[in-house]
Amino acid sequence: MRIDNHMQKMFFGASANIFEKAKNLRDNMTAAETNLWDKISNKQLDGHRFRRQHPIGSFIADFYCHKAKLVVEVDGGIHKLSDHAEYDLGRTYEIEEFGIKVIRFTNEEVMNELGEVLVSIKRCLVDRTT
Repeated sequence: MRIDNHMQKMFFGASANIFEKAKNLRDNMTAAETNLWDKISNKQLDGHRFRRQHPIGSFIADFYCHKAKLVVEVDGGIHKLSDHAEYDLGRTYEIEEFGIKVIRFTNEEVMNELGEVLVSIKRCLVDRTT
């Protein structure tokens, strides 16, 4: 796949391997990811465009709004384990080095409190685009 300069800025140097992994993740989204995607796809959230399973450098963000430079992560139970929590902190730090804000929600929040999750995302979008 050939990536022009504009696209390169959106992906922060992601490799072809990361793109392939992202495609696989898009084809196999979790129930919580699908639930959130149903509400934020097609510019449904105040006209902001989100991409799902979006490559950023050596990582894949669950959801990414390039205009706001906002990543939304939906974390399953594995993220509660101490090793994975440490990895997530490092990953967040590295992504934020690109000037991107990372916000996280649990699967349970997305499945049981979707309205509150959407309000939180909207608040971040306003903060990042005004």
